Amino acid sequence: MHIEESIKLDFKDVLIRPKRSTLPSRSNVDIRREFIFHHSGKKYFGIPIMAANMDSTGTFEMATALGTQGLSAALHKHYAENELVGFFQSLPQKNLPRSSAFYSMGVGQADYDKFTAVMHRAGDAVEYVCIDVANGYTERFIQFVKKVRNEHPHLIIMAGNVVTGDITEELILAGADIVKVGIGPGSVCTTRKMTGVGYPQLSAIIECADAAHGLGGLICADGGCVVPGDLAKAFGGGADFIMVGGMLAGHDECAGDTVERDGKKYKRFYGMSSRTAMEKYAGGVAQYRASEGKEVLVEYRGPVINTLQDILGGVRSACTYVGARKLKELTKRTTFIRVTQQLNEVFGKS
Repeated sequence: MHIEESIKLDFKDVLIRPKRSTLPSRSNVDIRREFIFHHSGKKYFGIPIMAANMDSTGTFEMATALGTQGLSAALHKHYAENELVGFFQSLPQKNLPRSSAFYSMGVGQADYDKFTAVMHRAGDAVEYVCIDVANGYTERFIQFVKKVRNEHPHLIIMAGNVVTGDITEELILAGADIVKVGIGPGSVCTTRKMTGVGYPQLSAIIECADAAHGLGGLICADGGCVVPGDLAKAFGGGADFIMVGGMLAGHDECAGDTVERDGKKYKRFYGMSSRTAMEKYAGGVAQYRASEGKEVLVEYRGPVINTLQDILGGVRSACTYVGARKLKELTKRTTFIRVTQQLNEVFGKS
């Protein structure tokens, strides 16, 4: 047993200290980024925020809506082969960048067989792949990343989830261009409650970004963002991409049932390790494991474009407060100050 004494921080533990700025307006901030991926050598240009590969937010409809605005989406794993082939082949006709969607898969044989079939049929239409497991610390996972990299050297590979620098480095060396960071911070994730395992998300971002950037890799902060200011803190801490789920839930582009309670409309939203998800896709919770997610009702919020304006406006505003003309400058101009309170809630939470 070992106790690590150093302080680890979450988004709620800090604020960004303002700095002198010469920016006249938020409209002068460029929140797009350009990256050249370490292994594939391909170039990315866009707004580095993506929808999570949950079956409610990682939909074709969400990918299309976000793609028109320069953002991305990681599709969920449960689309059928024909559906995936049709979607990826349709991207040029929709005049969308292929970066608007990641193909997502696990590490099982069935996952790999479907992936191989889609790649054979869709060809170069698939450029971005997310290899996604809850626990990225297994040797099986790392070997799977190596296998995909060796067999498909042209792909941009995102792999996770992890929260520490050592495995971030190992995944990049294994072939990942982007390492997905986060264990337990999601709004419908109960991993920390059920297993006692996790890591405060801001410190995980800071430490994993430092490890990844030293090897030419990138990270995607996955989970924990509740308000636009959290995205600003994640970017300030070194995140290259940010994946959001709960902040995009409840919209027209989300899958899931719509229910009405007391005259208000809601959409169901649940974690992909929840009992609901496992009953839907795996025939129930296996005897050797426990559910590590929950189901909630999210108030219906209409088209996602309205929420995007809030998110992107908040990030732009954060940049003006520290004098960052481009999103890439935000990390260098960020100084975090530790706090015990974020908001004045005398009139209740909002």
